[in-house]
Amino acid sequence: MRQQLVIVGAGPRGTGILERIAANAPALHGGSGLDIHLVDPHPPGGGRIWREEQSPLLWMNSHAEDVTMFTDETVAMDGPVREGPTLHEWARLDGRVFADRRVQGRYLRWVYEQALADLPADVSVYHHPRRALRVGGPREGRQQVWLEDRPRPLLADLVILTLGHLDGELDADQAELARYAREHGLVHLPPDFTADSDLSSLAPGEPVLVRGFGLAFVDLMVLLTEGRGGRYEGDTYLPSGREPVLYVGSRRGVPYHSKIGYDWTGDRPPLPRFLGPAEVAELLARPDGFDFRRDVWPLVEKELGFAHYHRLFTAHPGRTAMAWTDFEEKYALAGDPAEIRALVAAAVPDPADRLDLAALDHPLDGVRYASHEEFQAGLREYVEADLDRRHDPAHSPDLGVFLGLLSVYGQLVRLGDVGPWWHGFFSYLASGPPGPRLRQLLALSRAGLLRFVGAGMTVTAEDGVFRAASPTVPGFSVTARALVEARLPEPTVGRARDGLLRELHADGAASTPGGLLRVDPRDGRVLDGAGRPHPRRFALGPYTDTRTPGAFTRPRTGGPAFRQNDATARAALAFLRDLAGRLAA
Repeated sequence: MRQQLVIVGAGPRGTGILERIAANAPALHGGSGLDIHLVDPHPPGGGRIWREEQSPLLWMNSHAEDVTMFTDETVAMDGPVREGPTLHEWARLDGRVFADRRVQGRYLRWVYEQALADLPADVSVYHHPRRALRVGGPREGRQQVWLEDRPRPLLADLVILTLGHLDGELDADQAELARYAREHGLVHLPPDFTADSDLSSLAPGEPVLVRGFGLAFVDLMVLLTEGRGGRYEGDTYLPSGREPVLYVGSRRGVPYHSKIGYDWTGDRPPLPRFLGPAEVAELLARPDGFDFRRDVWPLVEKELGFAHYHRLFTAHPGRTAMAWTDFEEKYALAGDPAEIRALVAAAVPDPADRLDLAALDHPLDGVRYASHEEFQAGLREYVEADLDRRHDPAHSPDLGVFLGLLSVYGQLVRLGDVGPWWHGFFSYLASGPPGPRLRQLLALSRAGLLRFVGAGMTVTAEDGVFRAASPTVPGFSVTARALVEARLPEPTVGRARDGLLRELHADGAASTPGGLLRVDPRDGRVLDGAGRPHPRRFALGPYTDTRTPGAFTRPRTGGPAFRQNDATARAALAFLRDLAGRLAA
């Protein structure tokens, strides 16, 4: 009998697994014949999020030169490096362009087809354009993968789940607002991938409350303005008359920081320095576990500070009052935040050159405006200053911090579920919108079609409407008959609308206190409540406790997703090879 491998999810993760299977097959494939079944209702390569069939107005969130699906020598893995073109090389684009998502979908389709072509001749791949409903079967025997509208399951020697972002059930607050909306004829759009949301109920000229100021909001902004026929002439927006008026707020009350708009020059900070494999191993070895804020965050803060000051001292020495070697030695020995602050105060004269992560995370804390209009002008000034800074190499320590964030995320992946705050903080600083999107946001604000609500935005349902307010502007509130939750659903097992994950959990798969699927960090095998890895089930992606920074990897940054894909592919191939040997004996 030919061996059977089922991969549920054929987007970038599933495609990356297939590429790594092809790369490792010459060394590990047993040559006994293998059928690979890809299960996904969307086309292989792009999957749901990166499918080619979506609005051309929606862009990628990274420069084309910063997107690759291929490994390089910086990836710490056991499998072979197989280099390939970045998105900009493949599509022949300017590397600094933000390509639209349809171009990325075509790139991913090409990567998928290349992986197919590189597989051994006795390996066949079949795509099943259906949803997977559940996975069953004994630990030591063949698994059964049940598909929608199919009476019999796929039989699998191994199953790899690469599900990507999933729809989720509403939390208690959202569920109450949704119930109120149904009872009073209001509109409540839940967290969703914005390109899939039905926005037709958001009427022209009507106020719409928007909770969320990240990338889902940016997509919403685009689809409700240019997507409805408006256009930009320079820094001016010319409305079509079909746009609603968006009142947007969030916990921070400000948009994510702009993508950095200049290239790196000079020496990179030698990372990791204070949070590397040794520190991670020590944290994991603690018999009583670790607390993120108490045990991990001080290491993160010191690592990001090191990346910041390395760049400041080496690229802008005129703005420092100490030699780098002296500062580095004292910084390494500093044992608490107060010591570090004193050292930095002595070595960096201008407070604007000092890294203050708390101020970055909460820029509106304690800030109050006398009126709603005054706040509109104030936040426009904040966004304009952010754009200026993120496109000026004089502030290149920001790029040092970006590299530090990538390094830190690569280490935190090994720790498992460290809670949702870290991913949000990383995205806010390192994965914000392209600069041109923030310039569009400013134009929409000046046109009166985008209104800022403030930090700590609250939404209540009363008197037949939704009401939003924020302490940023005391006494101000706005009412609307429509509310959009502009963010992706939280990737938790308990609230996943996808029955497969819930069934997997009911069948013994363990989850973290934060609701993420627990997997073996070495190879992605699904763990049970006793910490035992399932011999035939693997899982990778944002709903697991080894989630990575994003869907794609910047070239030559040692991407943890590549490391995970390689480890899982090698473990799967080795298992199938050994299984074939046992059966033959």
